[in-house]
Amino acid sequence: MDRFARLAANVLDVPVALVALAESDRQVFPGMVGLDDALSVSREAGLAHSLCEYVVNSGGPLVVSDARADDRTRSGPVVAQLQVAGYAGMPLTDADGVVLGSVSAIDSRPRRWSEREVEALADLAAACSAELRLRIVSRQAEQARAETAALLARSELVLRAAEVLAATTGVEEVRRRVGELITSDLKPAYVGFSLEPALSPSLTGARGLRRAGQSREVEPGDGPWPTARAARERRMVVVDGAEEMRASYGPAAAARWDELGFASMVCLPMNGTRQTLGALAVAWDSPHAPGLGERAVLSAVSGYAAQALERALFLDERINVAKQLQEAMLTDLPTVDGLEIAALYRPAAEQDMVGGDWYDAYVLDRGAGPGGDGAALAVTIGDITGHDMRAATLMGQARSMLRQADHDHPHGGPVTAVTALESANTSLGTELSGTLVHAHLAPAEEGWNLTWTNAGHPAPLLARPDQTCHHLDGHNLLLHPGLSRPRTQQRLHLPLGATLLLYTDGLVERPGNDIDAGIRHACTLLHDGADMPLDDLLRHIADRVAGAAPGDDVALLALRVTAPPSASADGVGAGRSIHGT
Repeated sequence: MDRFARLAANVLDVPVALVALAESDRQVFPGMVGLDDALSVSREAGLAHSLCEYVVNSGGPLVVSDARADDRTRSGPVVAQLQVAGYAGMPLTDADGVVLGSVSAIDSRPRRWSEREVEALADLAAACSAELRLRIVSRQAEQARAETAALLARSELVLRAAEVLAATTGVEEVRRRVGELITSDLKPAYVGFSLEPALSPSLTGARGLRRAGQSREVEPGDGPWPTARAARERRMVVVDGAEEMRASYGPAAAARWDELGFASMVCLPMNGTRQTLGALAVAWDSPHAPGLGERAVLSAVSGYAAQALERALFLDERINVAKQLQEAMLTDLPTVDGLEIAALYRPAAEQDMVGGDWYDAYVLDRGAGPGGDGAALAVTIGDITGHDMRAATLMGQARSMLRQADHDHPHGGPVTAVTALESANTSLGTELSGTLVHAHLAPAEEGWNLTWTNAGHPAPLLARPDQTCHHLDGHNLLLHPGLSRPRTQQRLHLPLGATLLLYTDGLVERPGNDIDAGIRHACTLLHDGADMPLDDLLRHIADRVAGAAPGDDVALLALRVTAPPSASADGVGAGRSIHGT
């Protein structure tokens, strides 16, 4: 634009030339030559009563010999400010003919403009207009490209949301995925859910991706808040600033808003197929006015989130019921005089589902007659095939049938009970299969006698004082419908200080790891933990061997001989176990 001004000054031989563009209340000079220092820095002047305003309003050229004497121009402040005498101005237009400003040649002396000079200035104005039009088109093209890129990015976000949320399996995973999706694109300070309390008390609340250092909940415990309105009215709610929050929700909500440091918030209902599940809240810590594209994206994401939440709530409820069922079937351990007993159960971290692992310990009739083993206690560790509700159900059946078999055959040992379990499995058609170790403990001199049978299960580990830990070999076939091959049982003495560990394969079996190395590691920890309380020892073994995220359920049952068994029949009572810790 400065080049056009210089051309005008040179061609028409004037000291001042301007390319002026008119705004609502001022004129700016993108092209100029010959102005004083103040105007050359500010590059602007008032528009009212100016020569540029006359050209813009008339839509045609203005050519005067002396602007100070012409009735059309002499009252304008710019005439005196720029010391204008001779003036020639031509309109600048866009592609639609709208006048944008003017190209002006200014002389400080009165001047009679020749026809040739006026034509030359008109040509310069036409060339300058063409340049302006090109710049307008280029700017529009840049804006269109930016809008297209933003639209594509947001379309990609919606597609990612549809794909990512379709694979979620739990409420917390849906929360996390939605937060990651929105944060990556719109850069908010907070993304969170507010779920309806009636869905599940344990799942409600306004948890989300919070800003660093923010530890409190975003939503107040009671009182009005935008998410409640969005869910109640089933529409998008936008809040822009603390004053709007105060006006719409009251002073308490405004104080909470200021405490959180929010500047703008958008809340959208998450409408399920049967009810509104809650609301999605997105907040920024600086003023943010979401455009039509952002609103469309947030609406689409909240819709996909509602579908994912509905599915996740259903799955979470099923899993919760199944876990409660399984935990109900895990035994409260008895207290036995002379024995310390502890158990631990951890579900698989990857699947978060129930399965067929179990442990059991219960008191037997000490008055078993001749031919029996005189056992006072029965213990079992087992793993029914599968990791689902059916496996948990079969596990409960196996546990009950084995207990019944022990009480129905008071003169038999563990092999009798397991054989009776298999017979019932075949005759009743329960189709359960898996592995187990079933054992009886009977009082003995300076300790306890252990009798056990192993149906294809990992061998128990035994740590005795002043001896290395070893595993108790002696496997039979797996539990399976229709098998009738005779089973065997073995017996050994557990002296004072001995610790017995029964476990499921989730403790030692992981893809890519050596099972034997895992068993040796567990055996070493069992031996070195002779002075640890059994509860602590089981946690220690599970943490070190299975790790924080086991790929399979882990069940542990441990017994330690602490004293010779009492001859009294009153030495058996209630005990404790550890679930999922």
